[in-house]
Amino acid sequence: MLKQRIVGVLLVREGIVVQSLGFERYLPVGKPAIAVEHLNRWGIDEIVILDISDDGARNFGIEKIVADVAPYCMVPLAAGGGIRTIDQIRDVIKSGADRVVLNTAVADNPKLITQGADRFGAQAIIAAIDAKPRAGGGYAAFVDGGRRAIKLTPAELAKDAEKHGAGEILIQAIHRDGAKSGYDLDLVAEISKAVSVPIVVLGGVGAPVHFAAAARFPGVYGLAAGNYLHYTEHTATVAKAALQANGVVMRHDAYADYRDFAFSDDGRLAKRNDAELEDMFFVHYVDEVI
Repeated sequence: MLKQRIVGVLLVREGIVVQSLGFERYLPVGKPAIAVEHLNRWGIDEIVILDISDDGARNFGIEKIVADVAPYCMVPLAAGGGIRTIDQIRDVIKSGADRVVLNTAVADNPKLITQGADRFGAQAIIAAIDAKPRAGGGYAAFVDGGRRAIKLTPAELAKDAEKHGAGEILIQAIHRDGAKSGYDLDLVAEISKAVSVPIVVLGGVGAPVHFAAAARFPGVYGLAAGNYLHYTEHTATVAKAALQANGVVMRHDAYADYRDFAFSDDGRLAKRNDAELEDMFFVHYVDEVI
């Protein structure tokens, strides 16, 4: 049985990591390399970097971003943003990424998925699908950074991406972006039923309990978050301990470990009593050795 992964998603806009709110508002966080170091230190299993700059302002290029952060990344690294050709896929991987993320090309040029999978392996190609509810029911799939709707539903697009060779599907709920209300589980269920390749879910995490809700769906082997993981107290390590307490099998290979802590109903760390805290005051923890 595969272990669940906590996936940290870094959105980069004009060279700066940002928090995204509904695909419309962006709050600056800092340098990509520093954000990568933070995620590494706090137990992340994988990092995805997405360049969401407007096409006319994409001066940095995802290849350069990857080259800058790869030396600091100790976990698998995926990257995407504006990738339209097989040469760009090659350049991103050559710059230090293990995998690439395709979004607009999944709908406009699905043959690129096949070309990338044939050359670099299906495991190196992630098909990213952005979605939100339709007014009359169901879901619509979007490309071009959530600005353009396409005819296919998210489930249909996911099936098509798998047919063309994608090794993984990243499904993001646009309407949950930055909302802190949890993943759209109905959307997750649709994609879970549609494909047999691993699924990564994204959009809406506000507490560890939201990770646990999505982990129960067949095929979901990546629990992703962006804004949530920018806060030190909201770490992958804490989320893993909360998930483990709910029976989800996780990796625990960071120097910090919270599996001996109690958790509140929403999955956050529960306060320890004063006696326990006093006993811990003089405990020395040895630095992690890599």
